[in-house]
Amino acid sequence: MSNICENEMKLEFTSKSNNEAFARITVAAFASQLDPTIEELADIKTAVSEAVTNCIIHAYEGKEGIIKILCQVFAGSIQIEISDTGKGIEDIETAKQPLYTSKPNLERSGMGFTIMESFMDEMKVESIVGLGTKVTMKKIIKKE
Repeated sequence: MSNICENEMKLEFTSKSNNEAFARITVAAFASQLDPTIEELADIKTAVSEAVTNCIIHAYEGKEGIIKILCQVFAGSIQIEISDTGKGIEDIETAKQPLYTSKPNLERSGMGFTIMESFMDEMKVESIVGLGTKVTMKKIIKKE
């Protein structure tokens, strides 16, 4: 697989919950140039949904902020970087545990990172408390 970026898309939007669907559909439309299967596209949409929802609920905690998405297409794969300038995550390893949620009162499942990891081929979380969080995910698109 080539490490040369063949195409790139940047998206920036306000952390409103109705923008989650917009982000998911836009990334899916961009990913479609790789001719993914319906299932691969659904995986990408689900992972993007979870990452954006995390930014909306956790990063900005009811205040509005900016969510940025950077998508890069490589030969046979797509890399999606979703970042915020919110409060950050104190303990990434704890946050990545299945069923862990910092918002039990909102009936959050605590499965966001687990879902992202299971639907994507690679996932990395970087965060600095007070500065924000960046989730980088990669999906390999298998050609038949």
